Amino acid sequence: MPAALHLVVGAGPVGAAVALRLAEAGNRVRLVTRSGSGPEHPLIHRAASDASDGAVLAVLARGASVLYNCANPGSYPQWRRIWPPLAAAILQAAETSGAVLVTLGNLYGYGPVDVPMTRGMPLRPTDPKGVLRAQMWHDALAAHRAGRVRATEARASDYLGPTAPTRSSVLALYANATLADRAAWVLADPDQPHAWSAVDDIAKTLVALGADARAWGSPWIVPSSAPVSVREALTQLAAAAGAKTPRLRRVPRGAVRVGGLAVPLLREVGGMLYQFDAPFAVDADETTRTFGVATTPWREVIERTAPVWRERALRSRST
Repeated sequence: MPAALHLVVGAGPVGAAVALRLAEAGNRVRLVTRSGSGPEHPLIHRAASDASDGAVLAVLARGASVLYNCANPGSYPQWRRIWPPLAAAILQAAETSGAVLVTLGNLYGYGPVDVPMTRGMPLRPTDPKGVLRAQMWHDALAAHRAGRVRATEARASDYLGPTAPTRSSVLALYANATLADRAAWVLADPDQPHAWSAVDDIAKTLVALGADARAWGSPWIVPSSAPVSVREALTQLAAAAGAKTPRLRRVPRGAVRVGGLAVPLLREVGGMLYQFDAPFAVDADETTRTFGVATTPWREVIERTAPVWRERALRSRST
């Protein structure tokens, strides 16, 4: 019997980790990106295609048992233009192929809350990006309930791990300065506790959800760290990498608002800073109990991440 075929859309840190995890388990993987990029492995076929083209993606999805939406299209200001047709094409491809749809989500849809987030908590976004992500889930869930597709979603917090880039990880962005022994300008309170999701744990969760019918028709929280503040996380990374103690300078919130009038990206980021203005925690116990996916020990993640981020920071400083 031939190995199962899995379709992965997006080769960012999570998409690449999912593709490798599947291939190393003996599965065939078709990895779709605009550029045809992604990890090299005998069982990974990299396809250069525009995943927002529903007809093309439907062809690529033929024969796939699971379709993983790991796309991360552009920067925040581009989301409202790029995400709707992309999400619609991915949902259509899952429906026409019969593949289980597993979406990499985030916690934006919950909006500001004062308790650890759980999968059953209602979605009450306060920012357009959260509204968009919530609508994507509502569309997939409606298709699932109508019997047109089998859908689930893994909701992760901010990324931590060697492959997490500065573009999609606020901690990596700050560390690019502190691990080069420079001061970092932070946009919110660096001393509020915050949950972090290891890239490998996100990938493990996505693969588990695609393989288990108990996951379908519901979102699930990615097992993540106990809350650790930005300052403490950067301090631990610096110690593990042999860098100096981080120096953090906070950008006044008024400056963020004023800057957002001229810089669209800063305006979009400003709408998400509530996540760092108060404790930000998740409760993923149900994910762990149901699927056996556990959080990688914090110390292990820090020790694996620190030297890679340190090298990147020093390389960035020299250019």
